[in-house]
Amino acid sequence: MSPAIAELSGLVRSLYCRCLVRSRIMTPWGRGEAWSSRRPVKPEVAGSNPVVPATSLHTCGEVFGQIAQSVERRSEKAEVDGSTPSLTTERSPPHPGASLALLRPTVRVVSIVPDPSLVWLIGPSGAGKSTWADEHFRDVEIVSSDHLRAVVGSGPNDLAASEAAFDVLERIATARISAGLLTVIDTLGFDDELRDRLGRLADDAGLPRVAVLFDTPDQVCRERNRKRDRTVPAKVLSGQFKRFRALSQEIDESDWEVVRATPIQIVAGHVATTEPTPATAPAGEPSGLDFHLHISSFDWMESPDQLADVARAAEEAGFSGVSVMDHLIQIPQVGRAWDDMLDPYVLLANAAAATEHLRLGVLVTNVTLRPIAVLAKMLSTLDYVSGGRVDCGLGAGWFAKEQTERGISFPTDAERLDLLEDTIGALRAFWAAGGKPWSGSTIRIADTSMYPRPVHGSIPIIVGGGGELRTLRIVAEHADGCNLFSGPTLSHKLDVMADHCNTVGRPLSELLLTVLDVTMVADDRDQLADLIERHRGSISASDFRRRTSAGVIDDHVRRFHVLRDQGIGRAYVSLIGLDGVEQVRRFSRVIDAL
Repeated sequence: MSPAIAELSGLVRSLYCRCLVRSRIMTPWGRGEAWSSRRPVKPEVAGSNPVVPATSLHTCGEVFGQIAQSVERRSEKAEVDGSTPSLTTERSPPHPGASLALLRPTVRVVSIVPDPSLVWLIGPSGAGKSTWADEHFRDVEIVSSDHLRAVVGSGPNDLAASEAAFDVLERIATARISAGLLTVIDTLGFDDELRDRLGRLADDAGLPRVAVLFDTPDQVCRERNRKRDRTVPAKVLSGQFKRFRALSQEIDESDWEVVRATPIQIVAGHVATTEPTPATAPAGEPSGLDFHLHISSFDWMESPDQLADVARAAEEAGFSGVSVMDHLIQIPQVGRAWDDMLDPYVLLANAAAATEHLRLGVLVTNVTLRPIAVLAKMLSTLDYVSGGRVDCGLGAGWFAKEQTERGISFPTDAERLDLLEDTIGALRAFWAAGGKPWSGSTIRIADTSMYPRPVHGSIPIIVGGGGELRTLRIVAEHADGCNLFSGPTLSHKLDVMADHCNTVGRPLSELLLTVLDVTMVADDRDQLADLIERHRGSISASDFRRRTSAGVIDDHVRRFHVLRDQGIGRAYVSLIGLDGVEQVRRFSRVIDAL
């Protein structure tokens, strides 16, 4: 071990028991804050090797241990190229008692790049920008000045075509940023005015802006330059090195978030703005989150056997259950009024026969569609034939048109909520032993005897709906769980739910918290782009991604870890474009990772 490393190790040991992590190693959004909420998040550190998980960097000793390893690697003079980062410090400590500030890294390390965002590659000729961009981004996302010189001029080195090329570059970048698309600018990055104009445009569009700085050693750039067909003059290249060093400091102190050409992970924007979480749970530790496949459309089915095939595939893929909607016609959020919409309880009986372990449920049963005694009998019968695998999803209903146009009354909001509250009590009375009378504010039953009763004595009741004044209060007082949307309002709804539980004196932990998660899953970013184009209709690609939480496998693993950490115990996953077993099997990779 070198003397410098020995001195550093001694300081680490002296600080190990006294210091918590308070270094200037930055979080994915820099300066110790999350991009959207500005709350402190756990740091991630990138050295010459792939990113060190934040969960492994708990103590001052561990953090500086990573720094020491990085310094040791550099001292070994390993081969350096433009795609390999190094974690640098302000200066070597003069003695073991040196100030802690002297050891703090000056580099703001970002391992996550949100999609969409504005990404600007900055570095001298030969720094490896284009090669790095090709490794991390799709071709259509990269706007390259060299490529555009070849388009509007005689080739990528046609400097006479630079003005026209940069005019086209700005037009393309402006269009992509305005459309909310990931835009990667591959230039030297030295044009301050252009960078400022497009940066302000990204701010207006709500896109994060990330500067990727290529700290490639000068000698490496010169060697690469010598191998080119047309070299950059040595004097020009020296000027670029000087300009880059000055600009690096300016960028570090600016509003741009900084990446030091480290191996990155491109993460969907709706995931990247959450606090970072491990990509996988620790070995042997269950995620505490189970998945039910939610099927909301049936026009793809050519025979009933296909539904049974999907149910079996879900069971094999690791789903814990399957659920369907309760509607007379297809709802406008999913399809057309003339698309097939099948009876939910008949469908679940089919799924029960095709599977052995899947739980079965309707999400959510509309309490205004059936007499309470009929609903109680349907549920207890399905529970009986499935061997006790039924969950009862209940809701007050919302789609007035499907009922009023078919001769079924649609009461007022208050009346439907009264009926929802009474239905919970009446169902439990029907499923209980004996046949005692039961009455509520809207229901009176003289005899509640019903046989067979549920296999396990009762059936869990999960109320769907996020009404803050009444629905969530009903959940707190009477239900076994609630179902909410997994979108941006979820945290607020959970806070309201907790308040209601406190008011009625019930622990929130007694409730099963579930979410309906409408999503699209792809194996890679190319496939994701194709799927979005196929299904987005008239909605812009950026809006579609945001509304559907569309992403690749790693995006969803991160996202569900966040949901788990919020206390969610179950996700009803509605896969956009579900038309068979392929999408179900693809989602199994998410379940396996969790």
